[in-house]
Amino acid sequence: MIKLPSGIEIKKLIDDLRILSWEASEILIYYAQILKDSKNKNNILKNDNIDDPVTWADLKVNEKIIEKINEKYDGVDWEILSEENVKISSGNCDLNSDWVWILDPLDGTKDFIQGTENYAMHLALNYKKNPCLGIVLIPERNELWFAYGEKIWGEKRDGSKIELNISRNKILKEMILVTSKNHRNETLKNLIQKINFKNISIMGSIGCKIASILRGESDIYICLSLPGKSCPKDWDFAAPDAILKAAGGAITNLNNEELIYNRNNFEQQGLIVASSDKKTHKNICKQIKEIIEKDEFLSGSLNLRGLQE
Repeated sequence: MIKLPSGIEIKKLIDDLRILSWEASEILIYYAQILKDSKNKNNILKNDNIDDPVTWADLKVNEKIIEKINEKYDGVDWEILSEENVKISSGNCDLNSDWVWILDPLDGTKDFIQGTENYAMHLALNYKKNPCLGIVLIPERNELWFAYGEKIWGEKRDGSKIELNISRNKILKEMILVTSKNHRNETLKNLIQKINFKNISIMGSIGCKIASILRGESDIYICLSLPGKSCPKDWDFAAPDAILKAAGGAITNLNNEELIYNRNNFEQQGLIVASSDKKTHKNICKQIKEIIEKDEFLSGSLNLRGLQE
């Protein structure tokens, strides 16, 4: 069992995080309802950055979570790394701390603004740069996923459990891919076409994508960021990483190496593969790499050695 900071009892921590998550859900649902009235859309946008929008929902959830953690656990030796706080000042969190909370108050902001249901809140607790506790909240589905070490469970607001239905032992062509709606590029599109998946599901929010794997609605997620382009950050992956690994899946780069957190730029670069079965994951990565190497366009675009460094 993973040891928590001195004085922290896991059952009480989970109970507190459950209450806090549903309070965050209420905030997100409130602003989502406002967005349904197109005349009010501009009222909740905090900035005009189309590529990296911020809403009042992001900020209110961010404030709520940080305030409550600091209030309930005053004096505990852990840090809080938040997407919204990094946008203000990247130096407000000691990344050398053993224990670091990683928060994305609204993952899938573009989808949120567009009025889809594919947005989530991510909260993870990293120990020595590895997620040991993860929470993914999906308000529109009334879903809250918890992972602590190798334990994972999902629940509704009324406390009823959500059944895990993760698939195993599938080959690539038998898999359903879940991929991004707002963050696709031509190279990734070509790779997906070359693999020829059984089916493709498109949605926003990495948390929503990984939850779809837990429910058995998809089997694999592939993310590609090219050099010089924007890429996902620690807060996009830490909580989904925790829940998928606890469920017996894996998230790695194409070389089957686990993601590295708490680096100074917080970036998760290159080609990242998340699949439902850690036992077959290494071979899945190998097959994808072979497909890239055999295709002139893909191998030229990706430069596998440089992509993973």
